[in-house]
Amino acid sequence: MEKFQSCSSKMIFPIFSVLLLILPVLVSGDCSCDTEEDKGGKNKHEVLMYKIGAIASILFGSAVGVCIPILGKKFPALKPENDIFFMIKAFAAGVILSTGFIHILPDAFEQLTSPCLNQKPWGNFPFAGFVAMVSAIGTLMVDTFATSYFRGSHFNKANPVNSDEENDHVHVHTHTTHGHSHGSSAAITSGESGSELIRHRVISQVLELGILVHSIIIGISLGASESPNVIKPLFTALTFHQFFEGMGLGGCITQARFKSRAVVVMVLFFSLTTPVGIAVGIGITNVYNENSPTALIVEGVLDSAAAGILIYMSLVDLLAADFMNPKMQSNLKLQIGAHISLLMGAGCMSILAKWA
Repeated sequence: MEKFQSCSSKMIFPIFSVLLLILPVLVSGDCSCDTEEDKGGKNKHEVLMYKIGAIASILFGSAVGVCIPILGKKFPALKPENDIFFMIKAFAAGVILSTGFIHILPDAFEQLTSPCLNQKPWGNFPFAGFVAMVSAIGTLMVDTFATSYFRGSHFNKANPVNSDEENDHVHVHTHTTHGHSHGSSAAITSGESGSELIRHRVISQVLELGILVHSIIIGISLGASESPNVIKPLFTALTFHQFFEGMGLGGCITQARFKSRAVVVMVLFFSLTTPVGIAVGIGITNVYNENSPTALIVEGVLDSAAAGILIYMSLVDLLAADFMNPKMQSNLKLQIGAHISLLMGAGCMSILAKWA
């Protein structure tokens, strides 16, 4: 278990480094298409002030959103085993699902079907949908193989018993009326909880990967923009966007029960990715062309991949897992509350698509 936690806390560093290595590619290209921003009469000082304000606002919103579920474990009502936590997770899952379908995937289709790209092959095949599908399948493969590997590794270390010992345990377990059965039951319960814990840790890592990919892209786009008319609506919309996404990720981190150091690393990476992307965008404003072929292709592919990851994670690992949970299945009020929360989360994030 400790080995898995150590590995998982280091997974994000190389991933983030790869994303940063991609940044120089985004500024290249010789497409003659002009940007949609109004180049006349722009106030660079005003634009810079909006960007700095966006960094502070998004950083605050991201940190608060991801920390609410994590710090909520100190309050009995917000603990993962309580009903209110199921509804919070349903709301957050709706946010993540809407982010994938409403915010990211349409942008990917727009980027990869841009008139600035050659008709062949980009106009002749739906690459955005294809990459999203491959990304979802890849997430499934990582999800299953990682869970299987760490689960097997955990049980091999936790239960190094031979066949004779297993027979003895079975014999003891059959005498359910005696106190000896409690040790066997505890071992089984411990094994099941350990397996579930590993599952939550894999989910939280993969989910954060999908969020980080999208966050760095929207950060760079905002930071490189020179139009106040573009930045003003994004200022508030992205703050709420990151706040809601943070709640979803924070819920997964809480259930994963990482050590404090790993939790801090994950919170910092989520909170800082978009502000860092904005800062990078500010630095490359003079050379960045969002309509260059290379920028469109790289951003489109990364957005498509992020959409596939988030759609898979929200439907399979968050919604399906919770809505098929025996606790929810046996509680009609909880089911209704979770469905309402899901619709509210998806609806709120869908409305934000008007500005972000």
